[in-house]
Amino acid sequence: MADILSLKESVLIYLDRSGGLRQLAEDCRPLNDPRQTEAVYRFRVLVNPADLLEVDAGLGDYVLHDPRRATALFQSVCFLAIKTLSLTDKIHTASQVNVSLNLTHLPPFPEYTMDLSSFHRVHGPMRPVSMEGAVIALTRVTKYTQGARFLCTDDGCPGSTGFHHIRVHAPGATESATVRNDFSCTICSSQLKEDVKFRVLGDKQLVELIHADALDGLRGHQQSPFRYQSVTLFVRDELCHSMAIGRRYRVVGIPALVHQWPSLTWSVEANRVQPWELQCRHEVPLRFLELLGCQASSPWGFPAVVAHCFGSGLSPPGLYNTLKLCLLLSSVQSRTDAHDTFHNLDLLVVTADTLVLDRLMTYGLGLACRGVRHQASGEMFACLSRDQHGAGTANIHAGSALLASGGICMLGDLGVYRKDKLDHIQSVLESRSVSVFIPGKKYGEEADQQLSFPVQCSFWGLADSSQRSGRTDSAVLGTAEMGPVQAQLAETFGLVIQCGDRVGEQGVLAQAVHTLQQAVQPGSQRHPSSWEFSHEDYQKLVAHCRGLQAELSPEAKKLIHGYYMASRRARTQSQGVKISLASIKLLISLAEAHCRLCLRTKVLEEDAVIAVLLCENSVTLKHGASALVVPPDAVFPCDLGDADGLQRRDAVLDELHQSILRFVYTFAPGADAYITEE
Repeated sequence: MADILSLKESVLIYLDRSGGLRQLAEDCRPLNDPRQTEAVYRFRVLVNPADLLEVDAGLGDYVLHDPRRATALFQSVCFLAIKTLSLTDKIHTASQVNVSLNLTHLPPFPEYTMDLSSFHRVHGPMRPVSMEGAVIALTRVTKYTQGARFLCTDDGCPGSTGFHHIRVHAPGATESATVRNDFSCTICSSQLKEDVKFRVLGDKQLVELIHADALDGLRGHQQSPFRYQSVTLFVRDELCHSMAIGRRYRVVGIPALVHQWPSLTWSVEANRVQPWELQCRHEVPLRFLELLGCQASSPWGFPAVVAHCFGSGLSPPGLYNTLKLCLLLSSVQSRTDAHDTFHNLDLLVVTADTLVLDRLMTYGLGLACRGVRHQASGEMFACLSRDQHGAGTANIHAGSALLASGGICMLGDLGVYRKDKLDHIQSVLESRSVSVFIPGKKYGEEADQQLSFPVQCSFWGLADSSQRSGRTDSAVLGTAEMGPVQAQLAETFGLVIQCGDRVGEQGVLAQAVHTLQQAVQPGSQRHPSSWEFSHEDYQKLVAHCRGLQAELSPEAKKLIHGYYMASRRARTQSQGVKISLASIKLLISLAEAHCRLCLRTKVLEEDAVIAVLLCENSVTLKHGASALVVPPDAVFPCDLGDADGLQRRDAVLDELHQSILRFVYTFAPGADAYITEE
């Protein structure tokens, strides 16, 4: 008895020091409203285990290893505080106080960590553990019984009135453990009957969490021999809607065995949920730093060499350089910033050689912080299944696009998709969200439901130009044959790149020789270069660049704005094509990505030049050439294989820069007031 009193005293001291008593008084203030009458009142108590251990080690041990007993101690103290301080007159017994202990964290020791990649233990004490993983499925929010009041059926028993028999939800308990019709009175053993008007309902949501490494097997590389098992989380009350499908979280929860005769399931009651992303500081490899020093005099040299040497095991250096640069830019730009805003850069590659470019894009997918290669036979956005845990609702499973949240989803050859699937892709690219329809009759709902989920990933797609579409609009000068891809779908992709059609027989022969050599002698180089980088080097470089914060300089802003106004006016006058406002976002994304790939944080006018050239080539492929005449491979106009290649490229880019300025001055009157002619 003395020990219990000592523990209660420690609870009171902790609540006083941590501000818990003040919060308890604030939570009781709304209860004095005469319109609010309930049997059970829920109070959320924030507990810092480190601070609690300093107050009383024994009490801290209860919280970490016997949370039910710790909850009972806090419940008793909170009830005494409410009565002593006269906070409300609606609470008559301690059983009406439903205390929820929310832990701020757990000690950083293996005993308090559950590794979702290992075999889950389904036995042992019910105590809180910490786990990390990605959400692959969830349900819509439904109701559960927080607490209920029962009355004795014997009118002469004291239990027939008042609040003697109160049942509240406990971790691991099912709905039938809280509410059913076979409870007995503890005073006279008569049958109890629920007073339905006093039932208190709360929100609950079921979430499937899996180890984050399980998503690495979706990149399209060699399949991993490991198999991962997901864990079902019960998320309740204020934690509902705190987890989004496809995102990563760190969860503090209490594992529990749920008995639903004749089956026995294992799940976790979530106690605290925090967004989690693996924060690793990636240093730039030394070889890239040496290259950066050598190209310090050129604003375009470093990313040119980086793209030139990219994927050397799949295609010879110098071939598909524009595509390689765009893959790097998209990998750098596809990220979620500090304000939880996702930045995307979609790519549509038009080619007659889909096999080689598919391999190159799959190789580039390994640079993304999260990459998913979609299989045409799988689900792209979301699918439904019946819930197996008695929630009475549908389970929404993430498709490839939702699993790639924060990264890149590679669609592959769009020619293998049916027209309805392509229309769905177009709709998602336009709205950046996907709607899921839940038929109520099929999944036990009272009415049909429609939920919307944001799509936060970049898309990479391939279009086979050898599949002639027969459209007459390809007769416009400069437009590209995109095979089965309609013009409206191509418009929703931010950047369209054409590869292979202008390579010629020499390029085809070089690719064939390179492929045969890699098959016979893997890793060998037919054209040895002074700069060679491994795939791991590129991963570190892209990860470092992704973490840089780029800021637009006034010169870059003026050039981007001037080009947008001039292009909009020129194409509207000559072609009747309206350049959408999304083009500005594309230009800024390309300029920022090129700036970060140069390991800079200030977007220069030269970065804007690369963005304008890529954007102009893309618009030309979709709508035809404009008054701004740029070559098809404007970003890589010459071969970089010899010593003078980079200097010739810089000279050509300087000339194109002047052409862009003249185009702006011609079609955007007044631009000379804010752009200085060079």
